[in-house]
Amino acid sequence: MNCDDRDDPFGDIFDEIERMMGEMNGPEASGGDAHIDVYEDDDVVRLVADLPGVEKSDLTLQCDGTTLTIRAQTATQEYDDRVRLPATVDEHSAEATFNNGVLHVTFDREAESAAIDVE
Repeated sequence: MNCDDRDDPFGDIFDEIERMMGEMNGPEASGGDAHIDVYEDDDVVRLVADLPGVEKSDLTLQCDGTTLTIRAQTATQEYDDRVRLPATVDEHSAEATFNNGVLHVTFDREAESAAIDVE
C-alpha cells in the first residue's frame, strides 16, 4: 500500500505545532541555553558550563553562597542562568577559568554549622 502526505491525518497538526514553537522561541533563541553540570565532594563544589559563542569579556558571575548567577550577552544570544548550588559555599574562595566557551568554577564548601547543646 502506497502512503503519501494526504494519508497522514496528523501531519498538519504536527506541522502547526512546530510552526507555533518556532514563533514562541524566536530566531535568537537557539543556542541561548547553557549546559551546566554541578559536582560536589567533601570539600569542594565545582561547576562546569558550556557557553558557546561567549567571550570572557562578555561574562559576569555572582555568588551569594547558595546560588551562582551566570550572565553573558553577545550580539546573537543572551545567557542569564541562576544555579542553585548543592551545598553552601564560601563565595570568596571562588576560582574561575574560561577557555574556548567552557566555564569552570570551583568553591570551597562552607563548614557545617555547629550544633548547639542546650543545657
